[in-house]
Amino acid sequence: MKKSLKKIISVFTILLITVSCQDTESGDVTAPGKLIVETITPTNGGGIISYTLPDDSDILFVRAEYTNTLGEDVFRVSSVHNNEVEISGLNQTTPIEVNLFVVDNNDNKSEPTTAEFVPLESFIYLVQESIEFSADLGGVRVSWENIESKTVYVYVHIQNGEDEEIRILSSNSPLENRFIRGLEATELTFLTKVADFDGNVTDLEEKGVYSPLFEEVIDKSTWSLVSNQSINGNAWEGSTVNFWDDIVDTTQTDSDNSYFIIWRDQNGGTLNWPLDIVVNLNKNVKINRLKVWQRAFWYNGPSPTTAYYYQEENMKSFDLFASNNGQEWTLLGQYDIGNPMDADGNIPSDAMESAANGHDFELDGVSESFNYLKISITSNYGSDTYCHGSEITLYGLDNLD
Repeated sequence: MKKSLKKIISVFTILLITVSCQDTESGDVTAPGKLIVETITPTNGGGIISYTLPDDSDILFVRAEYTNTLGEDVFRVSSVHNNEVEISGLNQTTPIEVNLFVVDNNDNKSEPTTAEFVPLESFIYLVQESIEFSADLGGVRVSWENIESKTVYVYVHIQNGEDEEIRILSSNSPLENRFIRGLEATELTFLTKVADFDGNVTDLEEKGVYSPLFEEVIDKSTWSLVSNQSINGNAWEGSTVNFWDDIVDTTQTDSDNSYFIIWRDQNGGTLNWPLDIVVNLNKNVKINRLKVWQRAFWYNGPSPTTAYYYQEENMKSFDLFASNNGQEWTLLGQYDIGNPMDADGNIPSDAMESAANGHDFELDGVSESFNYLKISITSNYGSDTYCHGSEITLYGLDNLD
């Protein structure tokens, strides 16, 4: 009797599984109803279609299919939780048809609802029209407006006689301001074209002739330490003034004394952040960028050629201030070298190379004239005993009247 009951239960279970599998495989084949278009709002390069969904309980999303200006068949989707879909990537002011489908959980598609509208002029032309240039130290500033806040690619063609180079700037910010550096201080012709993510592009248009201002390395031979406002960096072979001695530390030896060493025992027993180094430049300068080097030499390091970069005692972040009297300070910028070390302590070779070449930092613009500089170190890579740094170099206009 027990065996017969078990057999009946087994057969019944198999039947239930079989029926369940058949139901799953067959699924719901009923297409959802069509949506109803309520409003269409043209945008620059597209449009927003608002709609009302049919009264179906298993709707997953709405799919909008259309042929874009480049002749490509594309689609956009919008979740069941939305009541609109955005059409984008268009470069036309002629009517476009969009077929809207309701799709359910079983991938059934409704009959299409067709919507037709005329897009506004693509935002890439508005970006192109808004582009402005201005001469700056060592290059030019480029600014533009992007009312759609969609990704644009601004191709900047820089012509110097017969020579031409192209810089590509990308952004989705509504207001953008970029600096193109490394240009000669001579008359250069600038042309631009703008492209979007979908491959639409404007014509190349000349924007004018600009002469970048001459940028020079600020000479450090006149600099002097304002010791009563500065941390003591004279521990062991280190010296505070080595931070601007024009000698960049190397891995091979400490004998060049090319770094400062801030030791807590000589500064009240603790590294009380920030650690300020104040310099009297003994002249007036304007700057637009700077470069900072970490200490490279490593006592008892893994090998004589392994640099100390990104290790716990090196400076990591700092603020830069300027003054004309050594008392009232203006913040020029806040900077962080960053930490490329992974969880296993490995540092990529490009990060080591970047440290060896010096870390480049830019100001938001050209500073006002000043003659005092304060480097306010805000963190190192973890040591509570020491903080090291090798060199700082400024770039801009030197010896101003």
